[in-house]
Amino acid sequence: MQIILHLFYVWRLKYKNTWNFYTNSIVAYVKSLQSNPFELITLILDLSIVIFLIYCFLKIVKGSRAWQLIKGIALLVLATWVSGLLNLKILNWILTGIMNLGVIAIIVIFQPELRRALEQLGTNRLAQFFGIEKDLATKTKEDIYKIVIAATELSKTKTGALIVIERDIKIQDIISTGIPMDAEVSPQLLVNIFVPKTPLHDGAVVISGNKIAAAACVLPLADDKDIAKELGTRHRAAIGISKESDSLVVVVSEETGKISVAKDGTLIADVREDVLKKILITNIVTKRFTEEQEKKDLVDKIKKINSFDSCLWNLRNVTTYSLKNKSLGELQTLHSSLTNRLEELTNLKAKANQTYQDLEAAKWTGEKPTHLSNHDFDRLQNDYSR
Repeated sequence: MQIILHLFYVWRLKYKNTWNFYTNSIVAYVKSLQSNPFELITLILDLSIVIFLIYCFLKIVKGSRAWQLIKGIALLVLATWVSGLLNLKILNWILTGIMNLGVIAIIVIFQPELRRALEQLGTNRLAQFFGIEKDLATKTKEDIYKIVIAATELSKTKTGALIVIERDIKIQDIISTGIPMDAEVSPQLLVNIFVPKTPLHDGAVVISGNKIAAAACVLPLADDKDIAKELGTRHRAAIGISKESDSLVVVVSEETGKISVAKDGTLIADVREDVLKKILITNIVTKRFTEEQEKKDLVDKIKKINSFDSCLWNLRNVTTYSLKNKSLGELQTLHSSLTNRLEELTNLKAKANQTYQDLEAAKWTGEKPTHLSNHDFDRLQNDYSR
């Protein structure tokens, strides 16, 4: 740190006039922004776009060979700057000459990354270019197709497999019993995990949040006496975890190669590829995202009722965030009670308006409304006169 501070001090002394010029220019520019807010907004927008583009570029090259080259270029720039400070004329001349050819070198070095970025722009794949993730429902469907392909391949070779797909109820305790992976879902990886006599084949794979969370996980076994005796340990484990959670479990039999699905403690045996795909999409994609949309609609309706009359509910301290964290059943119950209360208040308001009109009419006609008793009529007249 002291070396860096010393180099900065040397640079400031050497380029004192330049330093003062840029400092005064920056101060003058900042003062001018105070009198022109629009220019300040433009500057912020300009900087945001440039920073975002740099971020996207680094995201594209990170993990590739170009990433190491970027670090090398950064060291080269730093060495050029330091050699200038220390007045190493020959070294500085060489490094400056290399830097002058930097533009051509960058085009040559980053040719694959630049071509890939231009291809994405040319094919309108802007979301992928800017690193925006795919729609969650689409990503989940793609993962389901990969699981089905893997199960089909394992079935053909009669390779035993146990794939647990986590849903709403988290099974972190099960994941912690296995080997952490945090890998993208792919049929090749799933098939490779269950190859016999490999370190990870004996156990279950758990897929959580569109990722292979862990392999070789230990599942609880179902001990029901009514389970068929011909079912092996994998099938009993699948039924056991599906009872303790809402997970879906895909099982491939090692003896017969048949594919089964366990759900809510029930085993659906010998399913075809198209049936497996339909079961997974219906129970994971359709149900999940339909429920999420329904929850969103209910939250909007509850907020609308509250905005209509905030005295309807005793939830003034309840935020939108806490509403979204409620289950679908809780939101349905709350919406139903609020709707009933709103209807009651609407009826009471209509009845009060009718009573007001009757009293107004009685004031001029002197006749008591037929639906009011003498006691109620006298009491309401006194209240009305006040």
